[in-house]
Amino acid sequence: MKYPFAKRVRHLQSSAVRDILKVVNKGNVISFAGGLPDDELFPHEAIQEAFSRVFANGKNPLQYIETEGFGPLREVILERMRKKQMTGFTTNQVLLTTGSQQAIDLFARVMFNPGDIILTEDPTYLAALQVFESYEATVVPVESDQFGMIPEDLEKKMKLYKPKCVYVVPTFSNPSGRVWSYERRQYLIHMAHKHHAIILEDDPYGDIQFNREEMYTPLVALDDGTHVVYTSTFSKTAAPGLRTGWVAGPDQIIRIMSQAKQANDLHSNSLTHQALYQLCCQFDLDGHIEKISEVYKQRMSVMVNRIQQANIPNLNFVEPKGGMFLWLELDPRIDTSFLFPQAVSRGVAYVPGEHFYAGKPNKSTMRLNFTHSTPEKIQKGIDILMELLQETKHPELMK
Repeated sequence: MKYPFAKRVRHLQSSAVRDILKVVNKGNVISFAGGLPDDELFPHEAIQEAFSRVFANGKNPLQYIETEGFGPLREVILERMRKKQMTGFTTNQVLLTTGSQQAIDLFARVMFNPGDIILTEDPTYLAALQVFESYEATVVPVESDQFGMIPEDLEKKMKLYKPKCVYVVPTFSNPSGRVWSYERRQYLIHMAHKHHAIILEDDPYGDIQFNREEMYTPLVALDDGTHVVYTSTFSKTAAPGLRTGWVAGPDQIIRIMSQAKQANDLHSNSLTHQALYQLCCQFDLDGHIEKISEVYKQRMSVMVNRIQQANIPNLNFVEPKGGMFLWLELDPRIDTSFLFPQAVSRGVAYVPGEHFYAGKPNKSTMRLNFTHSTPEKIQKGIDILMELLQETKHPELMK
């Protein structure tokens, strides 16, 4: 039967990363493809105890709650935000979501009409691109380097396209792992005010910081509360299975997003909200974050050192200062999508970089995740990958 789907489904696409994971999970492959934290580092016992305390407190934790989410957890989130200079919000300006991915979707649902313009970094988070395209928005990439959006191109495209929104991941971005300079952050805020654009700041990795002495000011902390919507998550710091993120921003936007969420799922998992509240109150979450950050820093260093030792011609990268990813730029003659089956056949996987571009893709790029593999597997997998890249002088491995 030919089903009469809505026209908008033609904009829905399968996630490149999810499709890759289906392939690599079938065999004995060292995967640098997924954006996965290490499940061995999850605070299993502390989370189990948190759920036990929820059931032991005498109240019924299984009932419906308000759409915005468990109030005490929103208060905890506000306090955690204040420690990172994000002040001035109330609980009414915080909406708990099913991961920060739902926050992106709800924002897009209430903000974008078909044809509305969104500016993004280039490259940027591919699942956000999927969301924007599903709502028939037009995504325009801004030229970017290791310090963020290049000011001249940002100003040019602000004037030319008059975007409704600018979507950015300014701290340890996905896929590039880069961190914006303070000056570039200030300039984006200035441009947003000047051209009346809303900034959606996506910050899932900001807590995974390798040098705890450095401070990276969130965009929302540089704003006056009118032009930045901020979203983050517990998925990378506690556990992704808890599926809890949040979004904070101007009253009107959060209120309309709450109404959209009400129509979507009534509310996110209230039992998990209550357990997360217990976890934040009774467990040293900041100490846990410092611990996993140190482990991930060591793994990143192993990956970087192994790549440097291989001395591949025309291979460039910026060493990450946090987050979960390393972004490689290779000889422009190499097509990493074309090379991918060869890599999998040898026992290693990555994400070809072309999927992260809103405009013309750079096909000689790839994203590597360093958080989910042990140092031993990282060494082995990188050795396999570097050996393959050494062989790209052969015509059959070139595009």
